[in-house]
Amino acid sequence: MEQDQHAPLREDVRWLGELLGHTLREQVGEDLYETVERIRLAAVETRSNDEMSVARLRALLDPLEDDALLEVARAFSQFLNLANIAEQHHRERLHRQHQRYPGDPDSDQGLRNVLERLSAKQVSAQTVRDTLTDLSVELVLTAHPTEVTRRTLIRKYDQMADLLTESDRPDLTGEERQRLEQRLRELIISAWSTDEIRRERPTPVDEAKWGFATIEQSLWRAVPDFMRQFDEELQRAGLPSPPADWVPVRLASWMGGDRDGNPNVTAAVTREVLLLARWMAADLYLRDVENLLADLSMHRASDELLARTGPSHEPYRVVLRDVRDRLKVTRRRMEALVEERPVPDGEGFLNGAQLRDELRLLDRSLRAVGLESIANGQLKDTLRRLSCFGITLLCLDVRQESGRHADTIDAITRYLELGSYLEWDEAERQRFLLAELENRRPLVDELFYRSDVCDPQVREVLDTCKVIAEQGPEGLGAYVISMARAPSDVLAVMLLQKIAGVTRPMRVVPLFETLDDLDNAGETMSALLSIPFYRERVKGGQEVMIGYSDSAKDAGFLGAAWAQFRAQEKLTGLFREHGIPLTLFHGRGGSISRGGSPTRMALLSQPSGSVAGRIRVTEQGEVIRFKYGRPSVAAFNLEQYVAATLEATLLPPREPRPQWREQMEKLTRISVEGYRQVVRDDPALVRYLRTVTPETELSRLALGSRPARRKSDGGIESLRAIPWVFAWTQIRLMLPAWLGTGAALEAALEDQSDIDRIREMASHWPFFQGVVDMLEMVLAKADSRVAAWYEERLTDDTDLMRLGDSLRQRLAGTVEALGRLTGRGDLLDNNPVMRWSIRVRDPYTDPLHLLQAELMARLRDRDSDKVLESALMVTIAGIAAGLRNTG
Repeated sequence: MEQDQHAPLREDVRWLGELLGHTLREQVGEDLYETVERIRLAAVETRSNDEMSVARLRALLDPLEDDALLEVARAFSQFLNLANIAEQHHRERLHRQHQRYPGDPDSDQGLRNVLERLSAKQVSAQTVRDTLTDLSVELVLTAHPTEVTRRTLIRKYDQMADLLTESDRPDLTGEERQRLEQRLRELIISAWSTDEIRRERPTPVDEAKWGFATIEQSLWRAVPDFMRQFDEELQRAGLPSPPADWVPVRLASWMGGDRDGNPNVTAAVTREVLLLARWMAADLYLRDVENLLADLSMHRASDELLARTGPSHEPYRVVLRDVRDRLKVTRRRMEALVEERPVPDGEGFLNGAQLRDELRLLDRSLRAVGLESIANGQLKDTLRRLSCFGITLLCLDVRQESGRHADTIDAITRYLELGSYLEWDEAERQRFLLAELENRRPLVDELFYRSDVCDPQVREVLDTCKVIAEQGPEGLGAYVISMARAPSDVLAVMLLQKIAGVTRPMRVVPLFETLDDLDNAGETMSALLSIPFYRERVKGGQEVMIGYSDSAKDAGFLGAAWAQFRAQEKLTGLFREHGIPLTLFHGRGGSISRGGSPTRMALLSQPSGSVAGRIRVTEQGEVIRFKYGRPSVAAFNLEQYVAATLEATLLPPREPRPQWREQMEKLTRISVEGYRQVVRDDPALVRYLRTVTPETELSRLALGSRPARRKSDGGIESLRAIPWVFAWTQIRLMLPAWLGTGAALEAALEDQSDIDRIREMASHWPFFQGVVDMLEMVLAKADSRVAAWYEERLTDDTDLMRLGDSLRQRLAGTVEALGRLTGRGDLLDNNPVMRWSIRVRDPYTDPLHLLQAELMARLRDRDSDKVLESALMVTIAGIAAGLRNTG
């Protein structure tokens, strides 16, 4: 069954590979094609032979001129992108198959399986309905620099995927199949003829537009598609359908709002992004309304509707024409505001409720006159889009580092001759902030903004708060404080919004991200809740963000995961005691070391009671394209999130046993010590990172608008979590995802009682199951031999070679320890599809790794070389595509 099920994937990969071969012959000639084939065959042999094969592979690459290196790199990179298209399409194919054959034991029906489990556990229909009514899943799209593929190529790849879908039709004629293959060949030639490297770094506005495009091209259609499937599953389970405009999913964004360490995100940028989002929303709703105008031609209408329109043979169109005109006005107003032109006259839509009222009027009328099936068509889709996207397309979060707020308050206190806020202790800071929050008089006047203490950084913080006041609450989400450590960090942002005249403040969300901050998160929030003013302000609900990236960089994968788990437990218990709803906001990335994992596994591994029907999660970089870039895949992933949230709420995981907690404390103590022993205490680590990995070269790749480092000359602490992960991934060492964890497992496996306990944990505790599964997945992608290739080519420093040898030994020890724990001889024995996916890519990634090391060496001997730089960027993008994982 398994072989038959996945044979179409292998056939698609073979087909696309053949078409790419034809393209190479046609575009670059037979000689280069033969060179690529010899390199590929040598790479296949390398995987099944010894160092002689590697020497043969190097012998093929070393003599190549710079221009030839570029073309070879492009060829292997292009194949890996085509393999990704085939895999993405295969996931869509399997999902359709599962929908057709729900009895298939391999079928993952998501919501259907959850509803069946709830029924089997005798969870009442009323409980399920009540939980669904309040369910809230918010996906926050972020612009972290891990998407290496240009948008122009993404469009071509999407078209290729559409053609693969078309090719699955059993009724295609021979001529149709021939035309399809010709079109596919044209697209591959077009992609080959397109520069795959983004030459200019995107601005924050560019990043926001990329997010808007994902909504326009995929999520706009996926949301109503998902909701129709949702209705069908509820009906099948005997549960009542939700209201016509109910949607459990919301969209938010950090693109244009995340200014933490990014000087390119300014108040003006945030304002522009908010206006552009409203423009895009108006434009999308306008398209919907044009379709509704074509469809709603009926004359039967309710008295309520006729009272609005007067006598008419097409009353629905009367209302829709008015809606269309107002949307056009809205769009023109947004254009004028963005371009700083006079705002045109006319009545547009100022908020979502105004548009919703018009659409609900039509919905009620259709249902009142027996046209319910019409109401359940495109009108229902539009109402659901409005509930998901609002009139603003998405809600924009603002993120800023706590020190910037403290500096701003300090400027104010010095201007008022009250002393230096930065020199006050926590108690004195809180007294000042609370007094001013409850004081009705303005704290500063206009003279402050012209004073010497109001420097550009202070002004920028205040200008951002002015934008919040100007734009209103509907298009704004959370104000996230990175590096939050004390109650005053939260109170300071509340005061800054008050100073700016924000009448309906953004909710203030502390982000706890280092190991110490996570450990102290419960105490910090407890101190805040002990303040009556604050407790009253958040009685309707509190949001707290859990950071995965910086905690893992600080303490390693295992230590961070356990700290995140404990912090969530403490916070859940604390807010339950106070009777205040808590939403945990998970700042996950795409990689394992930054919290990336399958949706169901991620949610069911959280502490019991921590989900409680509400979840907020970041979706970052290339993950957005893989999970939401195509409507059918996006609909599937939306269903997975809702199903997993429902399951985690009503069938929460078991509480860990005391002995499991004790074991985790022991494991993480060893893990953190082993991780920091290398990352913090070995002085060679930073030099190794910047010599053997392409960490330095990554700054040349125009990935995102944010600088790669907080400081240009800093060490590990100054490096952002994403390039930290990206660099180790490129050389296949994957160090952030396993370093320290292997040492902890090795120590535990020396004691039989520990062995029995961790095997019990791996079998019965979802949290630890998730840790083991994710570790196995990342180790399957790691390859110490590849890492050694970089070292051999790029350094002869004995200290760096000593460290490299030590890291490879630690990796081997981790693989061996995991095998002893799971009892499986080979990694991914339980996941043959992923194992095949990795193996089919190796003959294409191996040459890219060797090419990358060669290009790094050549470039470091020259001041600048455009051809070599282009080739290096191609290898970086190609390896990222091959591993389907970057930062």
